[in-house]
Amino acid sequence: MTDGPDPQLVTFGCRLNGYESEVMREHARAAGLDHAVIVNTCAVTKEAERQARQAIRKLRRENPGIRLIVTGCAAQLDPARFAAMPEVDRVLGNDEKLRPESYRDDAAPLLVDDIMQARETAGHLITGFETRTRAFVQVQQGCDHRCTFCIIPFARGPNRSVPLGRVVEQVRTLVEGGTQEVVLTGVDITSYGADLPGRPTLGETVARLLALVPDLPRLRLSSLDPVGVDETLLRLVAEEPRLLPHLHLSVQAGDDLILKRMKRRHLRHHVVDLAARLRDLRPGLALGADLIAGFPTETEAHAANTLALVDEADLTHLHVFPYSARPGTPAARMPPVPGDVARARAAALREAGERRLAGRLAARVGGVADVLLETPGVGHTEDYLPVDVGDADGVAPGTVVRVRLTGTDGLRLTGCTKERMSA
Repeated sequence: MTDGPDPQLVTFGCRLNGYESEVMREHARAAGLDHAVIVNTCAVTKEAERQARQAIRKLRRENPGIRLIVTGCAAQLDPARFAAMPEVDRVLGNDEKLRPESYRDDAAPLLVDDIMQARETAGHLITGFETRTRAFVQVQQGCDHRCTFCIIPFARGPNRSVPLGRVVEQVRTLVEGGTQEVVLTGVDITSYGADLPGRPTLGETVARLLALVPDLPRLRLSSLDPVGVDETLLRLVAEEPRLLPHLHLSVQAGDDLILKRMKRRHLRHHVVDLAARLRDLRPGLALGADLIAGFPTETEAHAANTLALVDEADLTHLHVFPYSARPGTPAARMPPVPGDVARARAAALREAGERRLAGRLAARVGGVADVLLETPGVGHTEDYLPVDVGDADGVAPGTVVRVRLTGTDGLRLTGCTKERMSA
């Protein structure tokens, strides 16, 4: 880390945190907050919280003179724990972190009891992303559902949608600044619009956004609830090439009884049917999923159903988590699965996902892809496959290049620019 006038951001967790970190960076910069580090925490698992605390201690050891601010979901849920850490100078809740006055040198000390329930949306205009080559844009915040395992509604509050006009303004600003790819993000983006006049669906909103920002080259969506995918969004999957052929589903389990105990809104067949319909509409579309291994009461038969779903729905981009009990949630009071069993089931799910991904990578060899470069010579395809582009070292990150895919090691593709191949 180097000294300088700009604050440093250390971000854990979801894409929504990534967007909010850019909002905080601009607030802190405008306030003249120098020699500072802001740690934006995650609370989705105990491991995420542990990693945040470990990072805080390391940052203080390596930078004894910095001002260290901690915020995010873990800080919102347990501010006293972070305030008690000697390394921490200030704790901000999820509401306070989006307020510019929180970063002024003359800001009043924030008491733990002052941290409010999260009610804000980050409808703040940002001009670009300093550490990323794709831009995350918040369209929604919070969640009205109460899955039995999830603590995030307590940290993020109820569902709130960012009005379309603000979303359009943000995306236009990013595109004018050269951004090639935008990701719409939130806690539960399929609930977008439920609190707005006319109750527009996510699909209707995406269609209007694409029409109003015709120069936007590439659009992705963050995690989708399977039962929240509306007919307009399905039509866009089929007809709109700028909506990229990679979707991520919030699945969590592949067994109906476990899904009911999780209090999810879908059953196994909803995922299977949706996967088939999406691929009928957009052949070659890639699907990812969030999966929890070792949920309380999960038997070997339940776990086998989830494992089989990876193949049945052809899930290639998996986020797998061993179940982590969150205090205050109903699942934390259910009979637990031993930790070593949950970890073994998680490993089996990851292995199945890696096998499906390796097959998808092999099938792409010999074809052509438009790759967004994220570091020199490294990027992702439209369906979010990693690629090493051997002859693109001189091309700036953030550029989309046409690539001939020449090989794979089972983990990523290799390729070179089509033009260089022709030469």
